[in-house]
Amino acid sequence: MIADLKPYPAYRESGLPWLGSCPNHWSIRRTKILFRERAQKGFPNESLLAATQTKGVVRKEDYGTRTVTASKDLHLLKLVEVGDYVISLRSFQGGIEVAHYRGIISPAYTVLKPQRDAESGYFSYFFKSAQFIQSLSLFVTGIREGQNIDYSRLSRAELPLPPREEQAAIVGYLDWACGRLDRAIRAKRKVIALLNEQKQAVIHRAVTRGLNSSAPLMPSGASWLGDIPVGWAVLRAKYLFREIDERSTTGSEELLSVSHLTGVTPRSQKNITMFKAESYVGHKLCSPGDLVINTMWAWMGALGISKDTGIISPAYAVYRQRGEQRLSQGFIDALLRTRLYIDEFTRRSTGIRSSRLRMYPEEFFKVEILMPPRSEQEEIVSFISTHTANLNVAIERVSGEVDLLREYRTRLIADVVTGKLDVREAAAKLPDAAVEPETALEQEPEELELEEELVEGE
Repeated sequence: MIADLKPYPAYRESGLPWLGSCPNHWSIRRTKILFRERAQKGFPNESLLAATQTKGVVRKEDYGTRTVTASKDLHLLKLVEVGDYVISLRSFQGGIEVAHYRGIISPAYTVLKPQRDAESGYFSYFFKSAQFIQSLSLFVTGIREGQNIDYSRLSRAELPLPPREEQAAIVGYLDWACGRLDRAIRAKRKVIALLNEQKQAVIHRAVTRGLNSSAPLMPSGASWLGDIPVGWAVLRAKYLFREIDERSTTGSEELLSVSHLTGVTPRSQKNITMFKAESYVGHKLCSPGDLVINTMWAWMGALGISKDTGIISPAYAVYRQRGEQRLSQGFIDALLRTRLYIDEFTRRSTGIRSSRLRMYPEEFFKVEILMPPRSEQEEIVSFISTHTANLNVAIERVSGEVDLLREYRTRLIADVVTGKLDVREAAAKLPDAAVEPETALEQEPEELELEEELVEGE
């Protein structure tokens, strides 16, 4: 029923350059007619909410690892009801979010209550379509990439409006179609997770036990490391690394990100969105071979050896090997990102709650580092490269399939909500139990970046 979709019989010009033509029987209405701004305050006992680009507006307690709550009088926060829409500081990047829970949210956000003609849920899809998100650039204010949307201007903007029964058909069809696509995506992500587990098992065995399975073992001297091969050394990080705090004077160097998924990589290669600073003058620098640790996310494995010279967040820690290079860059990158070391970083991180843990340099310097002979380190790195090559190819292939499914889903939603495809007949033929209990939009895994946290009350 997806492949058989066809355009509507007749179209007319919408008068909106970003939309183009629309079905002949659709209306065009101003935003302020379809939505009323909700500015109710004084509900301090309601649940705190967070506006997210992947899950909509959810309870902060369910998404607490990714948000920061500014200290403020909760009486000043705005009330949000289920089905409302929230314009957040990042809406210009990812659209307007629908609320799945009642609660309170930052007074810096705009809360919209749908009126009768906009209550079907159609706009929960429309507001996430590429065409609408692109149109939001017409309504932003500010001097950085964290611009705000000027609702006084947006309220006068016009939006397409299908008849109410047709809105319901569109929602029902997209719930069904996205549900099928999301099941396929989840299945492939499970395959990726299994492949990554196999890869990590190969790496863990190699960097903690070496390549000779019959090599005699000896106590490491650290209970959490257990026994290690005879001939290996264990040194605290303070004897191997020193902290570096070099700052950019121009802010023009390559921007780097530090994540639990890919380590240290150029931000230009990342398929993520985050706030960017107005200026990077004074931000930290790192050089090839430096170890960079995302202080806030070390407990998730957000660290790695940089291959580039570039700029990182001032909140990150940069470490450089002392004197003689006793550690292979490839070996230390693999070692410190094993579950064994990530668990140790978690134990050495401090914070008022698990989602806000930080590992500071004084604690990193206490960590015991495994150190095989340098020649053996190189052999281990070569072994890992050889024995994970096929796994990397498989992971890349399945990841590519996921990307294609996501792109198809994005295009399908955009074509349906903007009237390029007619789903009325297909929606009428859907089975009774077509809609899954989960939200229609599949939840994307997000990389952990300090800059992309959602800061309430900014």
